[in-house]
Amino acid sequence: HGVGRIDIMEDRMLGLKVRENYECPAAVTLITAHKALEALVSTKEEIKFKAIVDREWGQLAYEGLWFHPLKEDLEAFINKIQERVTGTVWMQLFKGTARVVGRKSKWALYSEDLASFDTKTFDQSEMTGAVKVHGLQSKMYWWLKRGK
Repeated sequence: HGVGRIDIMEDRMLGLKVRENYECPAAVTLITAHKALEALVSTKEEIKFKAIVDREWGQLAYEGLWFHPLKEDLEAFINKIQERVTGTVWMQLFKGTARVVGRKSKWALYSEDLASFDTKTFDQSEMTGAVKVHGLQSKMYWWLKRGK
């Protein structure tokens, strides 16, 4: 199906810019499925921080710093956060794409009942205070910027 064909420009460690072509259908499919499970079972903050950790870990590995102490530290975080990443992901491979079409996990933080904002399952009045406080720093910045 053409899944996993990658054509990218890379900046090598010694300063060379090179064009690379890879064919890695299994890796792309597995990574896509794994990220779907991570998104299902992890909090927003965990997902944001994991992206930073992934980039740094990848850079250390790419530069051959396999035994660097930071890599070991990053792996401690990765191993801890992966404890809940378990479940099932259904994939569709078609015309060069690997697409998630379903996912489930006993650790899922998603609830269709809550996400629907149905008045029977979700009391919207509980959000009034949270909405006011959530944007407070942005509102204060705007006031300060305008000199008020």
